[in-house]
Amino acid sequence: MLVVACISSHGFGHGARVAAVLQALAARQPACRFVLSTALPAAFLRRTFVGLNYEHRSCQWDVGVVQADALGSDPEATVQALERLEQQLPQQIEAEARWLEHWRQAHEPVVIVADVPPAAARLAERLGWPLLWHGNFGWDSIYADLGGPLQDWAQSSLADYRRGQTLLRCPFALPMPWDVPVQPLGLGASEPRFQPECIAERLNWRGLRQRSALLCFGGLGLPLDPALLQSWPDWQFLVVNEALAQAANATWLAEDLRPVDVMPLCSVVITKPGYSTFAEALSQNCGLVVVERSGFAEAEVLQKGLQQHGFHRLLTRRAFEQGQWLLDQPLAPPQGLPLPTDGAAAASEWVFAALSQSR
Repeated sequence: MLVVACISSHGFGHGARVAAVLQALAARQPACRFVLSTALPAAFLRRTFVGLNYEHRSCQWDVGVVQADALGSDPEATVQALERLEQQLPQQIEAEARWLEHWRQAHEPVVIVADVPPAAARLAERLGWPLLWHGNFGWDSIYADLGGPLQDWAQSSLADYRRGQTLLRCPFALPMPWDVPVQPLGLGASEPRFQPECIAERLNWRGLRQRSALLCFGGLGLPLDPALLQSWPDWQFLVVNEALAQAANATWLAEDLRPVDVMPLCSVVITKPGYSTFAEALSQNCGLVVVERSGFAEAEVLQKGLQQHGFHRLLTRRAFEQGQWLLDQPLAPPQGLPLPTDGAAAASEWVFAALSQSR
């Protein structure tokens, strides 16, 4: 059985949530073979798809939104990048299709899982292989919200999305009017690889969980003065950005550790709006302190969803950069019930079902 994952290179979160699905599928069907078709960094893939035997094809399938940092958006640069990619895609699709046809074994069941590059539909059509979408938004919604010249890209993205077979829809979803069957999922997140005491020993960690926080802002990160961490001397911080480890109360995560691996040590995750981080934190019973983001449609939906389903605090960027994190105050409780956390397992069942029907 062959699974080809076309993964957006817009951010690490797309890769993290696909990893959770494929790891669940591999546990169920160890004979599955995996191809990761993505421009995400190889080091990130090794860390995130841990335990999975895969072939990496370094291909860019989408642009997403060009950003200067974790909270910004540059629509003009996005249009320029989309135009460049569109010129490259026909040759890339043909080259990858030929490679995949060679890689597939005779009569091997196959499926393409895409999170969420529209061009995956063109690859699937060229090959004649089934296509499952996986995600909580498409670039059609993002581009339509940004407006201007991106409206045309919103329409072309929507046309591609309507060429799949099924949408495995994650929580915190934007409108996805793709005219394909929809399978709603619970939160999907990978499990920590180690027991909390083992991670604590490795990191020489002595912090109390109720006064420990993880700072993570995705692949682009967010500039921050280490002195701000020291303004909370009663707290200990785990940080992904090595520069922040200059603070006396900060510990840097080695590159082989994923954020979810250390979340059991923390009561709070300080982050930007991002589906995968939210899913991992909520799955590990962590509260979320979130720096608000404007100009990106998904962020508003995530922030509203968090208020419904998780302990939370929303901060303006200015308050965050001034260290006004209010860690000495309780987080706001959720207004609704917790979300189910079986999304990765459920998605893996749908992928397996598609494989079983493929010939």
